[in-house]
Amino acid sequence: MAAAITPTGTPTSSMAAASDIPSVDRVLNLEEIKPLLAQYGRTQLTGALRKHLDQLRVDAVAGKLVLADVDDSQLAAILDKQLAAANRLHLRALFNLTGTVLHTNLGRALLPDEAVQAVVSALTTPANLEFDLDSGGRGDRDELIEDVLCELTGAEAATVVNNNAAAVLLMLNALAQKKEVIVSRGELVEIGGAFRIPDIMQRAGAKLVEVGSTNRTHPADYANAITARSAMLMKVHCSNYAISGFTSSVDVETLAQLARPHGLPVTVDLGSGTLLDLAQWGLPSETTVRQTIEQGADLVTFSGDKLLGGPQAGLIVGRADLIRRIKKNPLKRALRVGKLTLAALEPVLRLYLAPEFLSERLTTLRLLTRHQRAIRSQAERLLPILQSVLGSHYTVTAEVMFSQIGSGALPVDQLPSYGLAVRTRSAANVTNAANGGKRHGRALDKLEKALRQLPRPVIGRIGNDTLWLDCRCLEQRDEALFSAQLRAIIL
Repeated sequence: MAAAITPTGTPTSSMAAASDIPSVDRVLNLEEIKPLLAQYGRTQLTGALRKHLDQLRVDAVAGKLVLADVDDSQLAAILDKQLAAANRLHLRALFNLTGTVLHTNLGRALLPDEAVQAVVSALTTPANLEFDLDSGGRGDRDELIEDVLCELTGAEAATVVNNNAAAVLLMLNALAQKKEVIVSRGELVEIGGAFRIPDIMQRAGAKLVEVGSTNRTHPADYANAITARSAMLMKVHCSNYAISGFTSSVDVETLAQLARPHGLPVTVDLGSGTLLDLAQWGLPSETTVRQTIEQGADLVTFSGDKLLGGPQAGLIVGRADLIRRIKKNPLKRALRVGKLTLAALEPVLRLYLAPEFLSERLTTLRLLTRHQRAIRSQAERLLPILQSVLGSHYTVTAEVMFSQIGSGALPVDQLPSYGLAVRTRSAANVTNAANGGKRHGRALDKLEKALRQLPRPVIGRIGNDTLWLDCRCLEQRDEALFSAQLRAIIL
């Protein structure tokens, strides 16, 4: 006689009742559970177990519980999976195949090995963060990086805070609170996260005085705005956008000539400032921090984790008297950096002392200068692997692409690159078909999500009915791991 079948299609002989569900103590004493106890501890494991057994009881009452669900090995496997997911860190390593090297949302600059080792040392041993080894007394943490920063920039003094927005905020609050700061309208930029120069100035307690127009500002505009309430002339580098056509701006040297008779400092927010001219590596030329100081800037602020290629930090360099005033401001302590930032920053700065080796040793510069031929070879090696995994529903081709230096650092300039272009198999055959684009969009969205759900997520970008995977930032040492985990894609 055949076994009865439940409404769900499961033979009644394989169904389990609530009485078949094991107790907490019994499961905790299983041989299969011992590795989980050793890894996650009794408290965490017991909590996950109780929650799972409660769900099994709900399934039993609903007639959905099968004997396999209460098997010892099955229970152990489910608990292992649940606990692994619960203990997975939220900040995870991933593959950046967006084509943007200094991607704000993906952590910007990758640190070179020298910086990584210095951070490991600072994490695991005591360090002279604020201890003067010569005198045996209290030290100043800024002194750890001040000498090398001054050598690289030609500045008299330097200090560091947690990012460039903080550097601008601190500078304005220390030098221009309740006073006026003169800035060209064409330089009132908005950086990532909707932070705007006028907003930072307001929070700093300074009054913004806009001069000129959006596209043209002249020396006379600054000169006519100077009053007894003026605190500084400020110039902001428009690193995240460009105005072209009928334009005019005032250079730092001219601003300095205007400011000197009035005893006013000229300050420059360089944004993603660079310490060396990038043109020598075939990249877009940018005014360096040293050049800005030489042109007459009294203070320069810039980021540590953009073109400089280091950790997130805001650097302020310039006149010693102004730096002293900034360091005495109470906000300096609130915005100061910790030992990990300083541990990473110093070795990155010291790499610049040997510029002939910089393109090999500084990770950011190595990725920015990677030759298109090498990237193409890598893309062609990966093509058959990805095509095999995706099957007949998608086509994968190796194509020319153009990488971006950074979303907030020279976003207009592009670098010839290569990568994998993924399209739905029928995309080329669909012309003005109703909902055709939506079908392709759903299929590409599904694939893009599957890539994000890999053990080490892969981040690309979708555009023009294509998923673009730019290989510029795929390090050769990671290529084997990248290839191996492609087989884990679930569509």
